[in-house]
Amino acid sequence: MRLITPLIALVATALPLVAADDYQLGPDSKPQDVPHGAVRQAKFETSKIFPGTTRDYFVYVPKQYDAAKPACLMVFFDGAGFFSANGQFRVPVVFDNLIARGEMPVTIAVGVTPGTFAAPEPGTKARSNRSFEYDSLGDANARFLLDELLPAALGDLNVTRDPAGRAVCGNSSGGIAAFTVAWERPEAFGKVVSHIGSFTNIRGGYVYPGLIRKVKPAKPLRVFLQDGSNDLDNLHGNWPLANQDMAAALKFSGYDYKFVLGDGGHSGKHGGAIFPDTLRWLWRDGPKQ
Repeated sequence: MRLITPLIALVATALPLVAADDYQLGPDSKPQDVPHGAVRQAKFETSKIFPGTTRDYFVYVPKQYDAAKPACLMVFFDGAGFFSANGQFRVPVVFDNLIARGEMPVTIAVGVTPGTFAAPEPGTKARSNRSFEYDSLGDANARFLLDELLPAALGDLNVTRDPAGRAVCGNSSGGIAAFTVAWERPEAFGKVVSHIGSFTNIRGGYVYPGLIRKVKPAKPLRVFLQDGSNDLDNLHGNWPLANQDMAAALKFSGYDYKFVLGDGGHSGKHGGAIFPDTLRWLWRDGPKQ
């Protein structure tokens, strides 16, 4: 009988944790009786930075937009998922609700999908360029956004040039992509949101905690990180540990940051459930109109 309690404890510690992952969307993520912005979709096919790729992009313009006043800007990687009316994030709906209540500034959102290469012959599939664009270090993706995609997507929309009014966001590989863009071009993007970010060794992204600690002075970035304790653990690394390492490095170097760790896995459930609060934190001192 003396072995029962130790044996139970041993079995319990050997079992993997099971994610509750039961996060639910709140009222801020559902349509309300507020002014609704407009969304348009288009295709971008002329990249010189990622030659041969095509991609869709989406542009949300809030009802409160006034061309005489520069709007803030927020860019979303894997934009189709972020803009989906039935997805976890529902950017147009959340923006409508928070902008109407003055809980975030008037903000134009641009969602961009990863590039794809056309199928080489009938019956074959198109090839995604997502990992190369999103997981790679360096400034290629930032240059693509700033020099190619955004001029086409924004046209004559009046968007602020102040990096404090410009944010970039993504999930997983899109999360590290968002951080990389702001890290490389902090004069263009001063705010970052990363959900379940892949700060692991897919294409060398594990180096960021060390860089954050050593690069002085700290870059003028505000960074929001979200992950789940049951996120991925594979040959590329351990996502929860990598995100905790990122958070520790940001704290060490004095960054304006927030890290929220839940119990979810590699999905947008948790990030989507807290997305309205994330935006309130991100834009807490942004201009109100």
